[in-house]
Amino acid sequence: MSQLKVAISGDFFTAFSKLPKTQQGKTSKFITNFQKDPTASSINYERIRDASDPDMRSVRIDQAYRGIVLKPANGNVYLLLWVDHHDDAYTWARRHNCTINAATGGIQVYETEETHADVQPTVQTAVVSTHESIAPLKDRELMRLGVPEALIPLVYSIQTEGDLDAKESRFPAEASEALYMLMAGYGYDEIINDREASAEESINTNDFSAALGRLVTQSRFFVADDEIELQAMLNAPLDKWRVFLHPSQRKMATGIKNGAVRILGGAGTGKTVVAMHRAKWLAEHVATGTQKVLFTTFTRNLAADIKSNLGSICTSETLAKIDVINLDRWVSNFLRQRHYEYQIAFDGDSTRQSLWQQALDLVPANMRLPDAFYREEWQRVIQPQSIVTLDQYKKASRIGRGTRLNRSDRVKVWTVFEEYRNLLTQHKKKEVDDGYRDAAQLMQGEPGTSHYAAVVVDEAQDMSTQAFHLIRQLVPEGANDLFIVGDGHQRIYGRNKVVLSRCGINIRGRARKLRLNYRTTEEIRQWAVNLLEGFPVDDLDGGMDDNRGYKSLAHGIAPQIEHFDSPEQQGDFIASYLEAIRNEGVPLDAVCIVGRIKAELSLIQEQLRSAGIESEEITGDQFDSNQKGAVRIATMHRVKGLEFDEVILASINEGIVPLSKALVGKGDAVEKRQADLEERALVYVAMTRAKKKLIVASYGQASPYLESSKLIES
Repeated sequence: MSQLKVAISGDFFTAFSKLPKTQQGKTSKFITNFQKDPTASSINYERIRDASDPDMRSVRIDQAYRGIVLKPANGNVYLLLWVDHHDDAYTWARRHNCTINAATGGIQVYETEETHADVQPTVQTAVVSTHESIAPLKDRELMRLGVPEALIPLVYSIQTEGDLDAKESRFPAEASEALYMLMAGYGYDEIINDREASAEESINTNDFSAALGRLVTQSRFFVADDEIELQAMLNAPLDKWRVFLHPSQRKMATGIKNGAVRILGGAGTGKTVVAMHRAKWLAEHVATGTQKVLFTTFTRNLAADIKSNLGSICTSETLAKIDVINLDRWVSNFLRQRHYEYQIAFDGDSTRQSLWQQALDLVPANMRLPDAFYREEWQRVIQPQSIVTLDQYKKASRIGRGTRLNRSDRVKVWTVFEEYRNLLTQHKKKEVDDGYRDAAQLMQGEPGTSHYAAVVVDEAQDMSTQAFHLIRQLVPEGANDLFIVGDGHQRIYGRNKVVLSRCGINIRGRARKLRLNYRTTEEIRQWAVNLLEGFPVDDLDGGMDDNRGYKSLAHGIAPQIEHFDSPEQQGDFIASYLEAIRNEGVPLDAVCIVGRIKAELSLIQEQLRSAGIESEEITGDQFDSNQKGAVRIATMHRVKGLEFDEVILASINEGIVPLSKALVGKGDAVEKRQADLEERALVYVAMTRAKKKLIVASYGQASPYLESSKLIES
């Protein structure tokens, strides 16, 4: 007899997380015993009259609660599908089915009957006219896209995207994603190739044991290796992402890659989650001996958050093989170990500002360029291209700069840049990009010094060109070398647009995109996307990115807009709102108040304190402590990488959003547009932290962004 297998569906964990605490404890105990021996006489299987699937059984948790188990007629596989109050559990079993897709080989759980939540198609016609993107597809092609055979007629009834919105809860996530992509203009072959889906010649739709071994199934079902692993899952049921990845995400995160990989995706699509699972896989399968995996990102804050979250998916042995550190700190440590004689001058360094002022004293009087031009030229042209001589500057590309310079003009302005570099050298200072460049050169002269088997880069859009030149030096080019994730729509640190191929990083044929937003509701996502509408966004490799096919599967209420005459009124509203939801049983640690500047947040925090509402500021390297009962407070920059059930954007006023000083004093109109895009991206990041509800509060004169995002009438 083959070995018994017990698998638990993602839906089961969702249902488990909603049980009362007492029933959670009983269910946890039941699952532990069930996993040890699902055939034990103590397991009370009961047939379910009118169940959609005749192989479904109920199992007793206690007098009032039942679990739903699928025991296929063939094989020794038991699938835990659902847990709920007795009547609700039986209703679920009557409405759902669990089968193996004959085209993908994956086990799928889907709703076979309509519920009251289903709505009528948005367009009524005498004869059903299937959406033009779906109509040409054959049944088998729809199944390869993840549509269960039983739901094919439902697919052919879809006429509009509104129809799909109303019906998508009945489909497995991979089917919903494919249908949304079709409607966004992607072709069938493009979707299949993007998923790297390889169809088996023959799939036994009765062999559930074989189906559990396929990646498409592993995105929905969890098979615990031991009791400790199972209990870890049950103790953190809301963090299903730790185990369950969408099929396209799992494909990206696992397996041998023939070279550098670049993953793009809008906010909430799980880029960081994929990056963490990739680091875990690399540590377990690629890093041998003393080798490690470097997981790096731009900010210290995000690195701290990632390190904490990696601890929840990795064993201590695996985690010990992953270095999680932001790139600036890594470079500082590397240079210090080699007795680097210069001090890195980070943004805001007062000496650096003083040296710029001295260099600007050499500005040619007849050029009539604003002072801001020189700093922008330094950041956009000279540093990315490692320019150190006038001859190099004469030949340098200035594509994308808003101010034209002929060869004679370049000779005139070069004196300013030459003086600034000389002053830096005299003061034993180097900029961050200089540090990156020097570290890369040192590594070139010390072959074999890197002990990394692979490098994973998160938030790649905030990295500079010199940063990627260094990253290229950290690990030899080859299989599984670099895994890079990012989103140009979330570039918030004023960095240049990087072209990976110019940094020696070849991603040809290994560029992928995530399109499903698993975090925010569609209503919140749409407003966030409106903020960036009409602004060109790059794809990190010389092309352009867009939000085509970007979709949230969850729906909810529209963002709530509140405007006040004064900051005091805004603070009173926030305090009253928090008090009201606390009285309704909503934990305040699931709410974050986000602002553009600390001064506004400090004022709100003081008002909350006076109202007896506890708050906790998320700052520096501190990972969110999950202190119970305290509402979170964070700047728009700090909240990046986090998520909350509710987000309150505060003080979204003219002059604060966008921040006036971020837009004034730019060298030309192109730089001003770029600064505006960065401010919009910052708000985009902040609002997409909200999973269920978004409140936007302002006082005095509201931000013009609220008009452009269609939250208020212009």
